[in-house]
Amino acid sequence: MKEILFITIVCLIVSCGGNAPHGNIRAAYYWSTTLDIDSQKAAFIKEHDITRLYIRYFDVVQGNAGEPIPNATLKFRSLPDSSIEIIPTVFITNECMKAKTGGLAEKILGRVLQMNETNRVRNVKGVQIDCDWTMTTRKNFFAFMEEMKRLTHEKGMELSATIRLHQLSQTPPPCDRGILMMYNTGDVTDFNCRKPILDMADAGPFMRHLDGYELPLSSAYPLFRWEVIFRNGKFVGIQHYEGEYPTLPTDSPRTCQPEITDIMKAKEAIEKRRPDANNEIILYDLSNYNIKRFNREDYEKILSH
Repeated sequence: MKEILFITIVCLIVSCGGNAPHGNIRAAYYWSTTLDIDSQKAAFIKEHDITRLYIRYFDVVQGNAGEPIPNATLKFRSLPDSSIEIIPTVFITNECMKAKTGGLAEKILGRVLQMNETNRVRNVKGVQIDCDWTMTTRKNFFAFMEEMKRLTHEKGMELSATIRLHQLSQTPPPCDRGILMMYNTGDVTDFNCRKPILDMADAGPFMRHLDGYELPLSSAYPLFRWEVIFRNGKFVGIQHYEGEYPTLPTDSPRTCQPEITDIMKAKEAIEKRRPDANNEIILYDLSNYNIKRFNREDYEKILSH
């Protein structure tokens, strides 16, 4: 009788241990100026058991007087299913960190909370800051993050930050966890760089800092493409829509996008040095074009841990 009771308890523990059916968190970024979870995106979220969305709420840029101001604020057209956890994400330009940042954290968090309230956004447990800070702006950025961390914790929320590869050699910013951005590894302005979005030949040298990086990490992998325009071998820009740049005979347009093999090499490289960073895998980003890039089996390869 005792043996039957013991087996029953063990079975209950195993069956209830964690809601994630794949043993890891599957997530995606939503990086647009309009939030619209249409039927195609909703189907993708359901099919691949995505439980968390990092949604870009607004950017913070320099105003005419040099002061930080919000820009490109998200418009809410439709929300994801209420079971999906939402992490409001704010992109801050590095220029904004060149001056003192006193009061900025309070303004950003206040705006995020107001947007949640106005648009009835629920299931929000954290906030993320995305900033490509450098050595010259590190002091101000870290001071800003200290204040942001204090304020978010007062609200019972977690604070995360994006971590670019070149930042791995630096002291981690003050936050609860980081998102390792496994993209934009090369120089898109270099005509000879054929894989600027993701190439482990470029990312490899930074990986040695991954083992000892003292911050809990998740990993974000790219789905997006760039239409890059070169003219006489010189970088002109990334074309965001057809006809943005006038076409000249000397132009050399180039489509850059990672293949499944590139993504899997990056995932395997992280697995060797920091397997816990793949406990949460994030796709960048959720758009109807991007989610059609690969087949279901390939997405399962990326998302499984």
